[in-house]
Amino acid sequence: MANNLRFQVVEEAFKKHALEVETPLECPSEYFGKYVFNRQKMYKYLPSDVYNKFIDVIDNGARLDRSIADPVAAGMKQWAQEMGATHYTHWFQPLTEGTAEKHDAFVEHDGKGGMIEKFSGKLLVQQEPDASSFPNGGIRNTFEARGYSAWDPTSPVFIIDDTLCIPTIFIAYTGEALDYKAPLLRALHAVDKAATEVCQYFYDDVKKVQVNLGWEQEYFLVDEGLYSARPDLMLTGRTLMGHESAKNQQMDDHYFGTIPDRVQAFMKDLEIQALELAIPCKTRHNEVAPNQFELAPIFEECNLAVDHNMLLMSLMKRVARKHGFRVLLHEKPFAGINGSGKHNNWSLSTDTGVLLHALGKTSGVNETLRFVTFIVETLMAVYKHNGLLKASIMSATNAHRLGGNEAPPSIISSFLGKYVSELLDTIEQTSNLKTQASNLQKEIDIPQIPDLIVDNTDRNRTSPFAFTGNRFEFRAPGSSANCASAMIALNAAMADALCSFKQRVDAKMSDYAQRPEYASGTGHTAKFHAIVDVLREDIKTCKPVRFDGNGYSDEWVKEAARRGLDVEKSCPVIFEHYLDDSSVQMFEQTKVMNRKELEARNEVKWEMYVKTVQIEARVLGDLAMNHIIPVATHYQSQLIKNVQGTKSVFTEEKALRLSARNMKLIEEIAERTEAIERLVEELTDARRVANRIADVHQRAIAYHDTVCPHMEAIRKEADHLEMIVEDGLWTLPKYRELLFIR
Repeated sequence: MANNLRFQVVEEAFKKHALEVETPLECPSEYFGKYVFNRQKMYKYLPSDVYNKFIDVIDNGARLDRSIADPVAAGMKQWAQEMGATHYTHWFQPLTEGTAEKHDAFVEHDGKGGMIEKFSGKLLVQQEPDASSFPNGGIRNTFEARGYSAWDPTSPVFIIDDTLCIPTIFIAYTGEALDYKAPLLRALHAVDKAATEVCQYFYDDVKKVQVNLGWEQEYFLVDEGLYSARPDLMLTGRTLMGHESAKNQQMDDHYFGTIPDRVQAFMKDLEIQALELAIPCKTRHNEVAPNQFELAPIFEECNLAVDHNMLLMSLMKRVARKHGFRVLLHEKPFAGINGSGKHNNWSLSTDTGVLLHALGKTSGVNETLRFVTFIVETLMAVYKHNGLLKASIMSATNAHRLGGNEAPPSIISSFLGKYVSELLDTIEQTSNLKTQASNLQKEIDIPQIPDLIVDNTDRNRTSPFAFTGNRFEFRAPGSSANCASAMIALNAAMADALCSFKQRVDAKMSDYAQRPEYASGTGHTAKFHAIVDVLREDIKTCKPVRFDGNGYSDEWVKEAARRGLDVEKSCPVIFEHYLDDSSVQMFEQTKVMNRKELEARNEVKWEMYVKTVQIEARVLGDLAMNHIIPVATHYQSQLIKNVQGTKSVFTEEKALRLSARNMKLIEEIAERTEAIERLVEELTDARRVANRIADVHQRAIAYHDTVCPHMEAIRKEADHLEMIVEDGLWTLPKYRELLFIR
């Protein structure tokens, strides 16, 4: 029965054909943003004076005048209803790593026994979700449920199905942030202010600095039927057991390979719907592992990019089911092959240009100083808050991925490449600001092939934070994570570093201005020498975080520890960095989060870690006792019958010889099932002991130290049994079936 059931599931999954995707007749540029209330639609549906005030809020950070809320709401409602919307919702990002929404209809009593369609500015600007029902780290109790969602006008509203979605922040009645967006907006404001002031050393006309983010979303696809036959995938997002397929990614034939037809149809459908929501999809391709793929957009302003990524992850799940797939966003759904990350390409730009843009052959001293300043202060942010940045990307799920295959190690370091490293080393030793060429021309001895332009940095796939020409690529965030977590920490740290830089430069400038050699106005100015002096100090200070070598090597772990970098691997312990004195001081000085908010977030992180491992442990115990052991003992019974039958047919001597292999298997099955039963009992006991620990921090550490090792041991025994038991009896779809789409 198990044999027929499993193969029937596999066969049905492979019979599915891709759905036909109805491609719009227009070019993507024609339907881009179809379901978004963008500037074009604002101009059409809002009075001109309201439109101008609203654009001032979006572009210049002007405070939202509540007097324009009603006409803006009226315009939004008119557009939404013309697009078929009947409901609206405040769409926010609580600390669950997902999104939240409560739909209300555009209706009110008309006072005459009927109803009217209504949507006021009050409903647009503010609503009241239950703050005690979301993770809050103790800030809200069940009897203190009031919380507020407040409209973020910098992120356009959009329509999903029949609902107008309004991006909002989510805060407690007492004012603390209970989401990712509120502290992200504060961090972006802090960077804008600090970076603008530093920019004005070099460019008087800079009025604004914007953080840009380009995420790269990796994911797996599996057939829906096979997914449904794996309780571990359904309940935890990853396979808690499963032996490696004989062929996985070792041939390097999946990466950038031809996209399977069914997957191509899914991608096409996803892209169309994403573009209609103004998510600027640009790149799609096969990733390294089988059944692993990637989607990447064009860079956007950071807040909007985060919203778009959260929206896309939700959209992916819906579209995948239409095509007979399930999307796996877990960082390590399959053992032995690549996990999935979400590389965060981070950069800064002004209203006049890109701050991290590489230097060219004609770059002058001012350009060189600008480039070096923002590179070095980024490194200072990464160095001073090394542990915090690791905590910002750490989770129970991402811990499985870091350090494996193409994932970076769980040690935050930065790769700069030969030319940038040499430039910093030169400045450290002298005041020479000789520029480096932004690229070189590489001759290819094939007449038909044009010469290549070589970037001024190579790429280091083992570096968690690599400079790649005009941006830093933060490669450590996990596939399922909210990008905002890493962006809050990085941008707050960057604002802190820039503030410190400016304070020290200003102090030195004041000192140098008193010296006669600078008063004459000849040669380099006091400002120049002050900047160079501070840069030299910082280049020396942050040098430990610079590493261009192999991040996977054992030698690097020892060297990183010697340099004072964080090499901790325990997820609950890593979270502690949010409450380091340096972290609390930095977040409070930049006004991104206060101590109470940080303490609450850590409570949530520890609680989420415990619950994630707890669910996995319970699912694994169930699978072991109700799937693995029954199947293994059933096969063992067949082997015993075979041995008994052999004895009845052959002579004792010949029967012993012919039954030797089966006897060995019978014995191994007995030993491994006995081990699994014992380990499951120990796992359950370890969970019970951990659950009795009142302090959630210590409970999380206990889960990491005592529960997780038992899970690994159970998996080892189960995976051995998978290779012993007759294939037809094994009830769970195997890796070779899950990982290869046909």
